[in-house]
Amino acid sequence: MPSSLNPDDVAAPAERLRAANEQFTARYPGEGGARQPVHTVYGGAQLFRHDSTGKLGQVARRALAEHAPDAATLAAALGLPGGEFAERVYTRVAEKLSREPVEDFRIDFEDGYGNRPDAEEDGHAESVAREVAKGLAEGTLPPFLGIRVKTLSEELRGRSVRTLDLFLTTLVQTTGGVLPPNFVVTLPKVALPEQVEYFAAVLAALEPRLGLADGTLRFEIMVEVPQAIIGADGRCMLPALVRAGGGRITAAHFGTYDYTAGVGITAAHQHMRHRACDYAKHAMQVSLAGTGVWLSDGSTTVMPVPVHRAAAGGPPLTPAQADENRAGVHRAWKLHYDDVRHSLVGGFYQGWDLHPAQLPTRYAAVFAFFLESVDSAGARLGNFVEKAAQATLVGDVFDDAATGQGLLNYFLRGINCGALTEAEVLRLTGLTLDELRGRSFLKILNGRRLLD
Repeated sequence: MPSSLNPDDVAAPAERLRAANEQFTARYPGEGGARQPVHTVYGGAQLFRHDSTGKLGQVARRALAEHAPDAATLAAALGLPGGEFAERVYTRVAEKLSREPVEDFRIDFEDGYGNRPDAEEDGHAESVAREVAKGLAEGTLPPFLGIRVKTLSEELRGRSVRTLDLFLTTLVQTTGGVLPPNFVVTLPKVALPEQVEYFAAVLAALEPRLGLADGTLRFEIMVEVPQAIIGADGRCMLPALVRAGGGRITAAHFGTYDYTAGVGITAAHQHMRHRACDYAKHAMQVSLAGTGVWLSDGSTTVMPVPVHRAAAGGPPLTPAQADENRAGVHRAWKLHYDDVRHSLVGGFYQGWDLHPAQLPTRYAAVFAFFLESVDSAGARLGNFVEKAAQATLVGDVFDDAATGQGLLNYFLRGINCGALTEAEVLRLTGLTLDELRGRSFLKILNGRRLLD
């Protein structure tokens, strides 16, 4: 057929476009498919023991048994639909608290630890490392684990790096060079690319000294100061922060209360659903979308703890006091549940928990979020795969792969946290087990095209 355009006419711009496309793909590879935890629980380093997360699970189970002994009570406290749906959520929450109560734990040398004499922090850095090694040997660590060091201000930079060095050196000497699976370091209050660049250099310098392969040590940054969102030049700072990490940054965690204080919001109005937080988190989403960097929301600071406690050897609580305890816990649970729901609806699938009694509502919110729309999402993904494969087979261009991958990711996240089972997802979507575990929508389409 006659045509007018000679490829040589646009050879130079085509080459520039090719290079730009490749650069874009490298910068925005999309989600890597690895499991992301639904939360991070943190506790002061001085308190950490090898079995700490198991003990947190015990406290969480007691809180559920005492304040929501059945599905109807939990549903009434949180505003869940009753009946079969509430039973499904309750059963899976109870099972999760028995099997894997904590997904991610951060051993804290910052806010939860405070400023202590150097000798004391040195001692804790070493003792915590030995506890981690013991937990690794005995299988008592959670699936994800890390430590949070102090910020890299000039006053604290030396202390921060020394703690990290002592901890890692003691750990690898004790374990014979083995780190826990999914180990990460959390760097708080990041404000400058130079801080990130320096920390990446510290990790790179430690690896050969510790006998670790290049790139083994990864870290996450905490977005807690306004300057991490908008820099001095008026531009969004987050892409520059991630680039400065040299490929070592795994996640960006939002710090609700430092951030809101930093923009002048008074303490009475500092909460996770403030519009200022939504703005900052949306900036995080837009600037880091497609980079593979996980996002995490902050924490609810109202703790679900009883108002009244019976004294040892004293009289038991009165019925009125017991009722007040349950009502107070339920109010805190509802606040936490609504905060987690707000995060999930906004596309933040991870957040921070501060108390083991928050674990029941963390999982209740996450599980309800996935279960309430699983039927419609399953039908939609099944139809999407079928229609997309047909379009591919007849030669049409199918350009909604991102939507299909998003649907697939919904089910993968639900399976990873325990909200859904593989059997349920296979039944609802019509996928095969290999397709599901392949974690790629495009691979599913290509595989079905080859079969046909």
